[in-house]
Amino acid sequence: MSGYLPIAFTTKMKSLLGEEFDRFMSSYEDPRVYGIRINRLKLGAEEWKSISPMGGAVRPIPWASGGFYYEEGARPGKHPHYHAGLYYIQEPSAMAPVELLDVRPGHRVLDLCAAPGGKSTQIAAKLQGSGVLVSNDNARERTKALAKNIELAGVRNAVVLNEEPSALAPVFREWFDRILVDAPCSGEGMFRKDESMIAEWEKHSIERCSAMQRHILRDAAAMLAPGGVLVYSTCTFSPEENEAQIAELLAEYPDFEVRPVRHQYGWKPGHPEWAGEAGEGLAAEQSASLAGTVRLWPHHIEGEGHYAAVLTRKGATPAEERQYLEPPVLAEKDAGKRKKVKGNAGAALRAAEKKGGRETKDSGKLQRTGSPARQSGKGRQPEVVDAAAAWHAFAEQELSGGFAGTGSMLSFGSRIYLQPEGMPPLDGLHVVRAGWYVGEAGRNRFEPSQALAMGLRPSEAVRSLNFASDDPDIIRYLKGETLFVEAHNIKMEGNPAQPLKGYVLVCTDGYPVGWGKYTGDGMLKNELPVGWRWM
Repeated sequence: MSGYLPIAFTTKMKSLLGEEFDRFMSSYEDPRVYGIRINRLKLGAEEWKSISPMGGAVRPIPWASGGFYYEEGARPGKHPHYHAGLYYIQEPSAMAPVELLDVRPGHRVLDLCAAPGGKSTQIAAKLQGSGVLVSNDNARERTKALAKNIELAGVRNAVVLNEEPSALAPVFREWFDRILVDAPCSGEGMFRKDESMIAEWEKHSIERCSAMQRHILRDAAAMLAPGGVLVYSTCTFSPEENEAQIAELLAEYPDFEVRPVRHQYGWKPGHPEWAGEAGEGLAAEQSASLAGTVRLWPHHIEGEGHYAAVLTRKGATPAEERQYLEPPVLAEKDAGKRKKVKGNAGAALRAAEKKGGRETKDSGKLQRTGSPARQSGKGRQPEVVDAAAAWHAFAEQELSGGFAGTGSMLSFGSRIYLQPEGMPPLDGLHVVRAGWYVGEAGRNRFEPSQALAMGLRPSEAVRSLNFASDDPDIIRYLKGETLFVEAHNIKMEGNPAQPLKGYVLVCTDGYPVGWGKYTGDGMLKNELPVGWRWM
C-alpha cells in the first residue's frame, strides 16, 4: 500500500522521523488489526467470553479495559450479541483517548465531536449510569448514527445534541468535569485502515483542519470546570494539528496545564520541538510539558496512528467538592416544565406530569409550543393526548416494580424522555435526544421505544422471553418475522395476576434486543423497528 501514499505526506514524514522512517513505512505493508470493546454497562469481559463463540479467540488490548483484538474472519457484526449491544466494534488505538480521560461515576462529561458514538458509549460504560453524558456533533447527518449507537448500548443518562461548539459554550460554561475533543483532522493515521482517507487528505488541507481545531479547543476550554480534565485527540501525525494546537492553548490559557501521560504499551512521547512558532512563546516548563502528550505510531503498536494530550484546569476538583446533578434554578419561563420521576413505576405514576408540549422542528430545533393535539377527523375538535399520563400508565402495566427510571421527565408533544437531572435548559439548541427516549403516546396507547428496550434489564419488564444466541428463532426475530411461542416460555415478573397478553422484552442469552407483543394465542407480534433489523 505504501506506493499509494501521497508524495507530500511521505516527504514530510521522512523529515520528521529520520532513521525511523523506513520502519514506519513498512508498517503500511502489515495487515491491519481489528478490535472490539465489551459494553460494561451490560456485562463484564469474562462473562462475555464465557457466552461468546469468539471468547476463546481474542487477545486483550493492553491500554483498553474490556478491549480485545479479534481475527478478521470473526465477523462480530453478524451475531445476535451485536444486536444486543454487548460490544462495540472499534479500532484499537481509538480506545485510548477515553481511557486517558479518567471518567468516573457521577461525572458530567461532554463528548464534543462524538459521531458515530464509539467513544460516547465507552464513556457511558465508565459512568455506569451515574452522572451526565452530553454527546454532540455538528454534522446533522451523522447524529442519527450517534443516537442509534448510544441507544444500542443501553445508555440511560445521555443527551444528544447537534450544535456548533460555540453554541454550547454559553449554555455549559465551566459545567463539565470531563471533556473529550476527538477533533476532526486530516486523518493521516487512518490511511492503512481506510484508503479512502488518502483522497480526503488531498482534498482537505492541514491548515483548514488546524483552524477548525483551534476554535473547537477554545470553546471546549470555556466549558471545563476548574479541576476538570480535557483530552484532545486526533488520528493524524501532523504536528500542526497536535503539539502546535496544545502549545497555542497553553499560551492563551495559563490556568491549563498538561498532565503527563505515562509512555507505556509502545506509546511514544510528544515532540516539543515540533510545535513550531506556537511553541516559541511558551515558558521552558510549558514547552517541555508537550513531551507528556502521547503519540501512537503504527510501527510501535498494534493499532493505527493517534495523538492525545491530557489537559487539566487549575482549581478545585468538582468530583470532591460539589454535589452532582442538583437541578439548577430555572428561569421563570422554564418553571413547571420539568418534574422529577424517581423510584419504581408505581411511584412514577403518582408523580405524573399533567402538562405536555408539541414537538416542532425549526431547522432541527425542538420547541415546546403548548398542548399536544391530534385531529380526529374533518371538522372535529382536536383530541388532546396526555403523553405523560400515557407513559406512566404503560410503566405501571408493563414494567416491573424493580424499574428505576430516575430522572426528569420531559414531554415533547407525544414523545417522552427521561433526562439526567441537573441539566441546564436546552431551549434554542438543536436537540436530537433530550434524554433516554422511552416512547410515544398514541390515541389509545403508549408505544415503547427501541431505546427503552435496549436500556432495560429483563427483570425490569413484566414479561420477557429469552432465546439462546444460536436459536434460529432469534435470527427470525431480528429479521422482523412473527414468532410462535409457548406461553410457559414467557417469564413473568412481579404480580402473578398480570395477563400474559402484552409487551414482551425479547432477549438473547439474557440481554434485550427489542419488543414483541404477545397476543395470547401463541403468536408474538414483532415490534422491532425496520431500521434495527438484521439485514
